[in-house]
Amino acid sequence: MVSREAQLVELVDTDGAASGSCSVAEAHTAPGRLHRAFSVILLDDLGRIMLQQRAAEKSRFALRWANACCSHPAPGQSVFDAADQRLREEIGVREVELHQAGVYLYRAQDPETERVEHEYDHVLVGRVTADPVVRPDPAEVADVRWVDPDHVWADMAGNPDRYAPWLEGVLKVATEATGRPS
Repeated sequence: MVSREAQLVELVDTDGAASGSCSVAEAHTAPGRLHRAFSVILLDDLGRIMLQQRAAEKSRFALRWANACCSHPAPGQSVFDAADQRLREEIGVREVELHQAGVYLYRAQDPETERVEHEYDHVLVGRVTADPVVRPDPAEVADVRWVDPDHVWADMAGNPDRYAPWLEGVLKVATEATGRPS
């Protein structure tokens, strides 16, 4: 099996048009190369969002809280197919109908590792029943919790270093598209 860092990502321009490919490791080496990604927001019946704490082994923003799942489709792979696969692999959630809320373009450098996220991030939103069964992969996820979106916004404002730098932008895109999470 190819390591996650050796897998290919699709490079894109600022309009999202494919422009080539490179490894995950190369895309995230400073100064970073703009590539396609996705971030999944899961909402439950109670209006809460799932947050995952990234595993300590992550090369970018380890132990920070982020959305339910995020990753990269392989070149030519649909964002929805890649998201479905990663939801199953990372947190054990299956068969979630996802809808694209929009795109969030961002760049952030991890102060600990100097690795860079420069992503054309497709924001996907899915709804699940309250407290679905989750089985986080400990190599990917340190913890999972369901949180009221208002609490997340307030805590991000006061404690931004607890959260992945893309989470605020991803939540804004999801909120604009769905009216929730707010």
